[in-house]
Amino acid sequence: MTPAPVPTPDPVPTPDPRAAAAGDAPRVALAATTLVVPDYRALARHLEVARAGRTVALANGCFDVLHVGHVRLLREAAAAADLLVVALNTDESVRANKGEGRPHVPLEERMEVLAAIQGVHAVTSFPESTAEALLRALRPDVHVKGTDWTAETVPERDTVVAYGGRILIAGDEKTHSSTELIEKRRGD
Repeated sequence: MTPAPVPTPDPVPTPDPRAAAAGDAPRVALAATTLVVPDYRALARHLEVARAGRTVALANGCFDVLHVGHVRLLREAAAAADLLVVALNTDESVRANKGEGRPHVPLEERMEVLAAIQGVHAVTSFPESTAEALLRALRPDVHVKGTDWTAETVPERDTVVAYGGRILIAGDEKTHSSTELIEKRRGD
């Protein structure tokens, strides 16, 4: 199924026309919104144009219950490239990976929350259980994973290496977990 065209704001900083009108030196204004494209294949077509010599980092995961560990990973991921794409597992793939009762937050809301984080240029989703097809489609320069991995144990390592990308292990030590937060709230 081909998705309907989505109006896409420019996810890249653009000159602020008010600065030129006022006669000031040109300033840069960030786009008002982050690009949200639910289907990563449609985002791949957009990135072909938006890249224009820029580097792209990709962070992926469930991002079910956002916590400080996610924020720290995304901050480091944003610093690793010119554009940061965050890809979320769909609700179905979260259930397949995490079990029944997950996610706690539906995909559309998770995408909206991630789009509001400074430094995130685009948000997308993927239905597969691994990120390999996503990585082959988007071909980010940097694939960012959390500290629960090493560069050698990232499941998609061979895919990233095959197209010439690199892996960045980012964020703080794995002391934060959505699953643990959920279990604490339940009293488990």
